[in-house]
Amino acid sequence: MDSIAEDYVRLMLEIGQHDSDFVDAYYGPEEWRPEAKSDSFPSQDFLQRISGLISKIQSVEGDVGRKKMLVKQLIAARTKVEIISGKVYSFNEEAKLLYDAEPPAYSESYFDSLLIDLENVLPGEGSLANRYNAFVNQFIIPKDKLDTVFQVAITEARKRTNTYYALPENENFVLEYVTDKSWSGYNYYQGNSQSLIQINTDLPIKISRAIDLACHEGYPGHHVFNALLEQNLVNGKGWKEYSVYPLFSPQSLIAEGSANYGIEVAFPGAERIKYEKEVLFPLAGLDASKADQYYEVQALIGKLSYAGNEAARMYLNGEISREEAAEWMERYQLNEPQRAMQRTRFFDQYRSYVINYNLGKDLVANYIESKGGTADNPERRWEVFKELLSNPNTASSIK
Repeated sequence: MDSIAEDYVRLMLEIGQHDSDFVDAYYGPEEWRPEAKSDSFPSQDFLQRISGLISKIQSVEGDVGRKKMLVKQLIAARTKVEIISGKVYSFNEEAKLLYDAEPPAYSESYFDSLLIDLENVLPGEGSLANRYNAFVNQFIIPKDKLDTVFQVAITEARKRTNTYYALPENENFVLEYVTDKSWSGYNYYQGNSQSLIQINTDLPIKISRAIDLACHEGYPGHHVFNALLEQNLVNGKGWKEYSVYPLFSPQSLIAEGSANYGIEVAFPGAERIKYEKEVLFPLAGLDASKADQYYEVQALIGKLSYAGNEAARMYLNGEISREEAAEWMERYQLNEPQRAMQRTRFFDQYRSYVINYNLGKDLVANYIESKGGTADNPERRWEVFKELLSNPNTASSIK
């Protein structure tokens, strides 16, 4: 399996030369990096090599879980090569092949019923979207306080994670603020337990995003996930295939799902609101007396997250235009026009990847809670969460 793993890593890096988003992280041997990029996209060569590796994996002895995961990663790579070459899959087909998951579908009436709940929480004149945005815009972090708030939030998330996990002593991150991105935050894992975390400041950032991004990109999210995979699988077991992280793969559903669920693991329920009232709201100069209502509204908005998936599905299937996709998100996620258009840029760049955030979180939550990791048993929750992060898993393996 080790020679197969090396061939796999080299192949992923070669494909990544033709798509800058394909390889999210690499921290293996430098000599495995390709020396030169071919002028054209050698899709047939890539497809043949992928098929060859799948055949080899199925014919050799080895850890069954390791083999299954590698085959699924290769199926995803094959699908992405086909997409780059011009093959068109439906949203559902693409999601299944890339992320080993079947996206649920929701009707307009489902989202309409959720909007009624929001109407009851935010009564008043004018459209619901205007009322919602007028309310939440009271909770924007002033730009001159952004770094202070984020640094404190990350430090607290790190402290809570360190209470339960013995992370590598040298683990660390660099925090940067960037613009002109289709996402709100990103973790570029560097290897050796180091990360570069970037926060996009194109649009105003609300106070809830401080804890969200601190946990999602940092602790116990992407930074911890990658550090544990490196520590346990790459260094501990010598499974070099995990030294490369192809973004469009089943690994991403677990990565994004666990990063989103990790917010609740580190800051469960009332603990989060208490911490924000006492620490982050004052740091940002915001009125903490409205925190409870703010999070009641945010909880309802969270239930509308699948409306974004429906917008992506219809848009990527060619059923609606970009403008119609943005209008859908303005209506059913109450996005302001600029944010809705930013989201369509994400659809263009990452396509069906959107399922990994909400469906991934739901699958991770169900798995951990089925193992006894419930909110009233935090020790067990952290234990199962770490076990999930430290081992090869896909959507189908945690159902």
